[in-house]
Amino acid sequence: MYVYHVVTERPMQEGQQIIFDETHHNGVYQRVMERQRIVDEIYENPARYEAEKSEHHTLVALRELAMEEVRRKEYPGFPSRMSCLYVSKTFEEAEKWAQFFVRIGRPTFHIVKLYVEGNYFVGDATKCFDGTAHKEENLRLARRYWENKNEDKGDEPPVYEMLVDGHIEVVRIVKEIS
Repeated sequence: MYVYHVVTERPMQEGQQIIFDETHHNGVYQRVMERQRIVDEIYENPARYEAEKSEHHTLVALRELAMEEVRRKEYPGFPSRMSCLYVSKTFEEAEKWAQFFVRIGRPTFHIVKLYVEGNYFVGDATKCFDGTAHKEENLRLARRYWENKNEDKGDEPPVYEMLVDGHIEVVRIVKEIS
């Protein structure tokens, strides 16, 4: 399938080959694994951490580890959020993400068109959450994300994020951003 990706960490080039699988991880994986020790400590002593506001990357690690645990047990056919590329189905969706990244000050290089041979999952980014000191709550919220139900109970409109893994090739740089 063909999809679009907003390139934010380092520039890509046409013809570049990327592989995401159980042994090839993305930047999320590295940032989460750096906080594994603190996550274990939080789960061992949740009362100690409830009153404190944890640092952003620790909250992300709490979320992503719960997301990965639920995915492995209940949705093993979906790409791992820590071994995937986040893409958009359309160029227009990618442009919206690019505008958002620029607005928040994230270095944003270009939008590329990719050819993907692998698995995919289209989720709602509004169902991502800040992790808590309570593992069961994190697992409940992770299930909600992977179930991907349209709850339509006054929730904010979905913001689609598509996760892809497998063999990925950069077909073309579609738009330069900075």
